[in-house]
Amino acid sequence: MVIPVHDVNPVRRTPVVTYALIAANVLVFLLTPGAAGAVAGESHLAQLCHLHAFMDHYAAVPRELIHHQLPGLVPTGATGIGPNGPGCVVGPPAYDKSPALSVLTSMFLHGGWLHLLGNMLFLLIFGNNVEDRMGHVRYLLFYVVCGYAAGYGFALVNASSTDPLIGASGAIAGVLGAYLVLYPRARVWVLVPFLVFLPLRLPAWVVLGFWFGLQAVYSSGHGVTGGGTVAYTAHVVGFVAGMLLAWPLKAGTPQPPEPGPLLFGRRARPRQVW
Repeated sequence: MVIPVHDVNPVRRTPVVTYALIAANVLVFLLTPGAAGAVAGESHLAQLCHLHAFMDHYAAVPRELIHHQLPGLVPTGATGIGPNGPGCVVGPPAYDKSPALSVLTSMFLHGGWLHLLGNMLFLLIFGNNVEDRMGHVRYLLFYVVCGYAAGYGFALVNASSTDPLIGASGAIAGVLGAYLVLYPRARVWVLVPFLVFLPLRLPAWVVLGFWFGLQAVYSSGHGVTGGGTVAYTAHVVGFVAGMLLAWPLKAGTPQPPEPGPLLFGRRARPRQVW
């Protein structure tokens, strides 16, 4: 993978929705039971049980989305000792869960700080320009629609799965797809891991096209182990949805200015005027 750090694509207005989405994701993560242990690298049984109960309540579950079959027993958040030793207590759910609404709430849940920071980095770099082009309200609706498309797209392919689907990556994949359609020639500074992290300035179509290609390959089961927990199919569906929704705006989108050549050595020093 390449790690984007900056794009050469100025905006005309402050991306307040993008900033608000980032703030909301960080806040929800900090309020998620067990988040402190995840950040510190520590997880106790009580924290894990609270986390499982929280995720089961608010995360999207493919089987629930497709078949509308809610489980009869769910983690309660309490701990106990059973025949196999200590574990999480399960019981009838004490809440009414809406599978459709869980797709929205799951967009703000993350399983760890690396999951959160990776998603927020992509949203910060590419979301501001998409918001600038669409406008604040339309961009927010676009973000939610892409998240729903990614969630239900993944659920259709994994209709019998009871594993919770969490993360903003499906909606953010839609933002990446829109950026690729609107600003394919924008330059993006990335770090390429090759012995060390090499900084390169590449066109957006190379960076995002490579990212999408990897997601498509991984979603087919190639290059990943059977125990992988990343919902690559959701990334693919969200990306395609973002491309399709942004396509009508392509014709009227002003392109970013061509960046100047990279200067090194003495040529890179600012000239002094006497």
